[in-house]
Amino acid sequence: MERQEFMTLTDFYRDKRVLITGHTGFKGAWMTYLLLQAGARVTGYSLDAPTYPNLFGLCHLAERMDRHIIGDVRDMDNLKKPFDYARPEIVIHMAAQPIVRTSYTDPVYTYDVNVMGTVNVLECCRQSDSVRSVINVTTDKVYKNNEWEWGYRENEELNGYDPYSNSKSCSELVTSCYKNSFLNERGVAVSTARAGNVIGGGDFAKDRIIPDCIRSIETGEDMVVRNPYSTRPFQHVLEPVCVYLLLAMKQYEDAELAGSYNVGPDETDCLNTRALADLFAKEWKKQTGRHFRWINKSDDGPHEANYLKLDCSKLKAALGWKPVWNIYKTMEKLVEWYSVYIDKGDIDSCMKKQTEEFLNAFELMIGKYPGE
Repeated sequence: MERQEFMTLTDFYRDKRVLITGHTGFKGAWMTYLLLQAGARVTGYSLDAPTYPNLFGLCHLAERMDRHIIGDVRDMDNLKKPFDYARPEIVIHMAAQPIVRTSYTDPVYTYDVNVMGTVNVLECCRQSDSVRSVINVTTDKVYKNNEWEWGYRENEELNGYDPYSNSKSCSELVTSCYKNSFLNERGVAVSTARAGNVIGGGDFAKDRIIPDCIRSIETGEDMVVRNPYSTRPFQHVLEPVCVYLLLAMKQYEDAELAGSYNVGPDETDCLNTRALADLFAKEWKKQTGRHFRWINKSDDGPHEANYLKLDCSKLKAALGWKPVWNIYKTMEKLVEWYSVYIDKGDIDSCMKKQTEEFLNAFELMIGKYPGE
């Protein structure tokens, strides 16, 4: 029987029933946009968008989806309803409390959402007779961070330091338990995806470097970089989004591919926050002719890891993946998006252009080397 390695994401997702939790968030909105372009039948379940403005609202995604449902993943009874009437074939769980600093001020809420929310989503998958493929989106911060200079691999110890990171480590363990106890025997393929720091147009969250840059431009104040020497695996948001969709597709076709996967940039694109701020300033000046300044000023915030990289060899070998946009192309596209936003331009046209360009390159790369 001929394998389907060369099926494009667009071909696969056309008319597929997909349920996304957390679809109103930054990453969730990009995924929703991409799936709608592919012709998928998208149901979203999430709290209201966490910021104003927000990408979900700017792109008017609520009116373009099959179903846009406001709900809390901690509410099991309400969460089960879209599973019953949408009958999703693919579930991508992205709903989370995602901010490290917030997890210090409200740890109980963080654990409740990130751990019990995962339990509820997986329980709904267990009770569903339509679900075939599940992706639980976690984070690169699930690993016990030893401040190594090499990348963490999927078999390293899971033990995040702060409440956010630790709750995501717990979410990984919950997923493993549900896979082994219930979902494997029912033929439901389940993977976890551990992505690095994502950047791109449309992020307005607190305590993130690029949104802080944009806010400083809007207010005319210098931007404060709190931890300029913290190294992170920065990548464009479309990188992990397309990997999630590729992984969901591949394990739908072959459940043996299900597992845990790191999703991050090549080592040359792992920058400290100082270098990222400098790169943003340079690209902003190049595209807009306007200056941008930042200052180094610690605010005595809570502990955050200084050094964190991922080893993505497993993903590259299994799915034939490699990063599409390096950090320079990522910054070019990021600044392009925000300059359109600040100048009150056509955001939808910018989104369409960027997603099409990325997806064409992504599918060409996968088609050339479909994995081992």
